Amino acid sequence: MIELQDFRTARKAISDHMRLTPVFAASNFGDISGFVARDRIPEMFLKLENMQVSGSFKARGAMNAALALEPEQRSAGLCTASGGNHGMGVINAARTLGVPVKIFLPTNTPQPKVKKLRAQGVDVALIGAVWDDANRAAMEHAHESGMAYIHPFADPKVIAGQGTIALELLEQQPDLDTLVVAIGGGGLIAGVATAARLLRPSIRVIGVEPTGAATLFESLKANEVVTLPSVNTAATSLAPRQSSALNVDLIGRNVDRIALVSDEEMQKSAKWLWKEFGISVELSAAAGIAAVMNDRLGDPNPGRVGVIVCGTGLDGFE
Repeated sequence: MIELQDFRTARKAISDHMRLTPVFAASNFGDISGFVARDRIPEMFLKLENMQVSGSFKARGAMNAALALEPEQRSAGLCTASGGNHGMGVINAARTLGVPVKIFLPTNTPQPKVKKLRAQGVDVALIGAVWDDANRAAMEHAHESGMAYIHPFADPKVIAGQGTIALELLEQQPDLDTLVVAIGGGGLIAGVATAARLLRPSIRVIGVEPTGAATLFESLKANEVVTLPSVNTAATSLAPRQSSALNVDLIGRNVDRIALVSDEEMQKSAKWLWKEFGISVELSAAAGIAAVMNDRLGDPNPGRVGVIVCGTGLDGFE
């Protein structure tokens, strides 16, 4: 179990290395056609983790996990498999610690992310069709090289780091009724939902997955870790074929509902963010807003809604 003190300890550990990202009210829904929930959402607040160090929330968990390593573990360097954002977070942690780093990416990683990672001047390998394939290669490399492997979601230290977002958000906007969080492997929502529920048991937490990569949706329905036969979404950072028992357990305990959204709905939401606020995000970061706009929260009166905008990028416009 992950306790409230674990989140508070993580917040203290990473505070000198992270930004306190802003929250702002986004109640001007403009003339969005098809926004069926507009009359029932009094206020929507966006937590802009796209403005976090390295461009996404992933920096939090990677830093917390890296700082928790023993000095001899760190010295050989860090490695991971990533859809892009976690890789940037691990690079940031490695540079902070002054150690080598190697990142494994699947070949479905959007090219802007590949270029961004390679521009950091670190060792980047493209292996496998999807994240799960790259992850196997990363774990093998860690075993052979002695590098410390940092899992992007199935690690209590990573989950605690991601959950620090909830501590901040509920201080910045303490009267939220519903919290909406995108799901990839489940590290973000496992941390945020657990921390939020420990602070405020009455808050509703809604997870959001692509229709083409409903990994946690299927796992919770089966009450066990399910491996999807394939994934089909342009939101590649939300597209592992399998989560983990740790994440499924925490999500099952603390998340009220998992909503599914299409790539088209995410793209529309990403374009709305750019048009209304000048915020450029990756497709995955618009998943929560897509769930709100398309009335997928499963509640006729969701109240004040908080949405985590999880990462920057340009693929929301492709």
